[in-house]
Amino acid sequence: MKTLLVVVATAALAGCGVETATTAATAASIKKQELEQGQKTMQQMQQKIDATMQQTQQRTNEAADKQ
Repeated sequence: MKTLLVVVATAALAGCGVETATTAATAASIKKQELEQGQKTMQQMQQKIDATMQQTQQRTNEAADKQ
């Protein structure tokens, strides 16, 4: 009887470990996706900033040429 109880308890605890590991892996996958999306957004914003700075520089040069 004690052996059966130990086997059942061990199986239950092992099941919890698998579930915890699966949950951790899923959370890590989600965080990775969030990080990749954040990096993509940052690159897009940097491109927009660069384009705006280029336009500003062109307008400054054009204004200086008119004077």
